[in-house]
Amino acid sequence: MQHDEVIWQVIRHNHCSFMAKISTGNFCRNPYNVTGICNRSSCPLANSRYATIRDHDGVFYLYMKTIERAHKPNELWERVKLPRNYEKALEIIDKHLMYWPKILVHKTKQRLTKMTQMRIRMRKLALKTREKIMTTPRKEIKREARREQKAEKAALLDKSIEKELLERLKKGVYGDIYNYPVEAYNEVLEMEELQAASEEEEEPEIEYVEGYEELEEEDMEDFGGLAIHNSEADEDSDGIDEDLEDIDVPHKRGRKDSTSLRKLEKDARAKLKKKARVIVEVEHEDADERQTTVH
Repeated sequence: MQHDEVIWQVIRHNHCSFMAKISTGNFCRNPYNVTGICNRSSCPLANSRYATIRDHDGVFYLYMKTIERAHKPNELWERVKLPRNYEKALEIIDKHLMYWPKILVHKTKQRLTKMTQMRIRMRKLALKTREKIMTTPRKEIKREARREQKAEKAALLDKSIEKELLERLKKGVYGDIYNYPVEAYNEVLEMEELQAASEEEEEPEIEYVEGYEELEEEDMEDFGGLAIHNSEADEDSDGIDEDLEDIDVPHKRGRKDSTSLRKLEKDARAKLKKKARVIVEVEHEDADERQTTVH
């Protein structure tokens, strides 16, 4: 039969595959360990009556082992699903571990508390948006840079060859050879047509239109009357100039003579303005009323 003390002595002093010795202490890697520390009370192999909590895809389960099932390895652990509510989970633990050692019940509740806190932190971190650092190997970066340089050189070479061939075709170097690439030649023709069309659009069209089409005979008569009035005004101004010349001006120098000359000039200018007024009649097509303006 199973003897817990013998198992512990063998595991502790000889060899245990789950033990991890570190400078700070000895730890246990067994997934059923309730505390993670390698000691007599926490060892799941050296205790025939044991309880712990495990996580399966975010769901907590209470695992219990008893001495009555030690002869059945496939039914060694009894599993009970715990609800998400922390208080209800504690009630279920108290219900199933009612007559178990108090220290084991306390360690099981501590494990449930730590795992619940860890699940809350995991949810918060999943909701946060964080930067993901990606590493790119140097060899791939260099390879891509070399490929880009080669592609640029090849493109420049193809363009220069195409230009040279098209220039030779335009000059007629090849004569009657017509087995050149048709697509490239058609592209050049389309570019030339577009340039010619743009030049034609830029040049504005100039048109010459005959003037004075809408003028009638009456309007022309009005212009004739205006010319007659202007000629009469010119004659009047010529007569005034002759009158000014006929006036004898004394040649004595003095203040009185200068004032009299200024008065005579002012009177002559006033007469000119009165005689130079010309009456012009403008007739509108829409209304029969005539407007008279004085110039």
